[in-house]
Amino acid sequence: MNWAAIVLVGGFALTWLGVVVFAADASALWVRLAQAAFGVFLVGWAIQKTVVMIHD
Repeated sequence: MNWAAIVLVGGFALTWLGVVVFAADASALWVRLAQAAFGVFLVGWAIQKTVVMIHD
């Protein structure tokens, strides 16, 4: 794993959340919640990998 992958996934996750929150208002609520959960999962993954990279 390298820093570029972590930054790309983290940046994509934040962009994904922004699209879900602000641009996908025509989608059903459960779809938006599932997409937001996916974005939060990706942010969590990036944070977890960042912590692992810092401690190694």
